[in-house]
Amino acid sequence: MEHLPLLVGVTGGIGSGKSTVCAILAQMGCELFEADKVARELQLEDPGVILGIEEIFGSGVYSRDPAGRLSIDRKAIAAVVFSDPEKLAALNRLIHPKVREAFLREVRRCTREGKKILCKEAAIIFESGMEGELDRIIVVAADNDLRVERAMARGIGTREEVRKRMQAQWPQERLIERAHYVIFNDGTLEELRTQTEQVYKSLMSLIPSD
Repeated sequence: MEHLPLLVGVTGGIGSGKSTVCAILAQMGCELFEADKVARELQLEDPGVILGIEEIFGSGVYSRDPAGRLSIDRKAIAAVVFSDPEKLAALNRLIHPKVREAFLREVRRCTREGKKILCKEAAIIFESGMEGELDRIIVVAADNDLRVERAMARGIGTREEVRKRMQAQWPQERLIERAHYVIFNDGTLEELRTQTEQVYKSLMSLIPSD
């Protein structure tokens, strides 16, 4: 008899470290669906998404190299959407339904293959209303100044640009209020791993034995 995997959302603001937590969960045996990565792929591969983005931001956000490979100016788009809520909403309306379709395909695969836990890493779970499709939600949180430093180290932008992105997202306190689990990423990698292992054990205890 097939059983749905436990569907776990992993979210957190920019620079919180949710990708690191997901990598640890994957090492423990969880399946991982990276919603933001799928969204980036759609922006380069899905003709409908490409057309929609050009309608929202103009065709200048796309370019091709001499070999014909398509690229997108993500920094230009970020500069617009994090100061224009309407365009951010339009972008989300364009991409989120397709990301959801991809996630449902992954749920079906995990069900067929008897996987126990499927983690969905996404920057906006509560904001997009997808929490109702998930069994548990983990929020990864960290000190705001530390988040800014991490984001800058990843080349996301200047201090001001990173803070603008943070202001466009839900505040951490609001995410924490709605989480089933909170992992605080203010310390060492080993401390982060210990917290993540504890959450993993709790998740595994929710899975009924056959």
